[in-house]
Amino acid sequence: MTTNGMPKFPRPYWTESSSLRASFPALEQNTEADVTVVGGGISGITTAYLLVQEGLKVVLLEAGSLLGGTTAHTTAKITAQHDLIYDELIRSEGEEKAALYYEANHEALQFIKQTIEKNKIECGFSVQDAYVYTNSNEYIKKLEKEMSAYSALGISGAYAEHIPLQIPAKAAVVMHGQAQFHPLQYLNALTQKFIDAGGTIYENTTAIDVEEGPLPEVITSKGHRIKCKHIVSCTHFPFYDGHGFYFARMHADRSYVLGIHVADELAEGMYLSAEDPKKSFRYAETAEHGKLLLVGGQSHKTGQGICTINHYEELQRYAEGHFQVKEIAYRWSAQDLVTGDKIPYIGRITSSSPNVYIASGYRKWGMTNGTAAALLIRDLITEKENAYEDLYAPSRSITLGTMKNLVVENVDVAKHLLAGKLEMVNKRPEDLAPDEGSVVKLHGKRAGAYKDEAGKLFLVDTTCTHMGCEVEWNNGDRTWDCPCHGSRFAINGDVIEGPAEEPLKTLRM
Repeated sequence: MTTNGMPKFPRPYWTESSSLRASFPALEQNTEADVTVVGGGISGITTAYLLVQEGLKVVLLEAGSLLGGTTAHTTAKITAQHDLIYDELIRSEGEEKAALYYEANHEALQFIKQTIEKNKIECGFSVQDAYVYTNSNEYIKKLEKEMSAYSALGISGAYAEHIPLQIPAKAAVVMHGQAQFHPLQYLNALTQKFIDAGGTIYENTTAIDVEEGPLPEVITSKGHRIKCKHIVSCTHFPFYDGHGFYFARMHADRSYVLGIHVADELAEGMYLSAEDPKKSFRYAETAEHGKLLLVGGQSHKTGQGICTINHYEELQRYAEGHFQVKEIAYRWSAQDLVTGDKIPYIGRITSSSPNVYIASGYRKWGMTNGTAAALLIRDLITEKENAYEDLYAPSRSITLGTMKNLVVENVDVAKHLLAGKLEMVNKRPEDLAPDEGSVVKLHGKRAGAYKDEAGKLFLVDTTCTHMGCEVEWNNGDRTWDCPCHGSRFAINGDVIEGPAEEPLKTLRM
């Protein structure tokens, strides 16, 4: 199950190359706070940092280890160039909202830059131009339209007929003055600032529900409660739905990254292909090997598509075709949520819940969208005006086009729900080789099996505990992934990603 010496499991470069703080304790008793922030990624930590600076008593809860989730699996581009988005937003939402989307993300970039400078944070921050390029004649017209959108919105950019990186490109649009950094080094510094200002962090503390009211309470999986004035969910998928039906309003996408040592001199800049399957490039500066090439892409809906190891192999083949590859040093995958109109949900979870907030749906652009979320939620809680409140409001009205997208997404869910129930399975648990997982037949029923390298067998019920879809085996990451709403489970059935809250049922031979 390995590929040309690549490690078998995801191993983000950021995690390995960052001196993470010592573990924090888990919550062991009921407590109170002004604000409870749930989720220890970029939006959660930045929100907590901003609110404690306002003099509020803030508690941050993390279900696992701080900075161990989606933020650790990013490519860490700090940019307002989110693929070919601005021409699309002008057509679907209007020029005013398209401009607001750009301004919110541009301000987020400036906030990160200023925070790094103010606190003298060593995190590899560097200003870079961002390119969306194409090698397809079909997409040249789309790039020209995107450049027209840049001009209409006053975005500093240009149209180019070539790019500095040594990959084929017939045209590109470039957004000037964007940036990249080491996300965990940056967030470690914010975490320390949060603690120094009196903030409290509890790791391995899973929030599972909210009891709403004038002073709402967060309820943890161990039955402890935190009473507070405000609750903020920054948990990738909202841990509490609040009758917002977010599972039906977003879908989960996975994408893949290789960290590669190459013999080439790598060009400055950050790059993304306009056409599918996406290819993303940027470098990261390493102490031992100089520039590390990060090659990403191959996105697809979680739990759907080809054998997941093939996505890593395709990225490797492409890299070997254009660079002098010395070593595949790192390999990992990431998951993010996409809303129907491609604009994140940031704000009050519903119009009837004034003190419960969510931040989700970043569409793989979490460095700026997550920071914009923190800035907006700080302003909502401290009752300051924010120009982006209506743009991101989870309860915003949706266009006919967005409605059609949501209908298509939910038809897709129904299709996979039915397909999983009708699938014919012939493989048996005893047929598995070491380090192999598969859907199998157990006692005449569909089940999931994984045999580790020592021969130990892990058996689970493949029925997702969220809404009953059948999970599929992800052999690239050794997980069970739900094709309906993106829940992911470990080989023993434990929840890795929501919206599922309960583990898969374990089975016996």
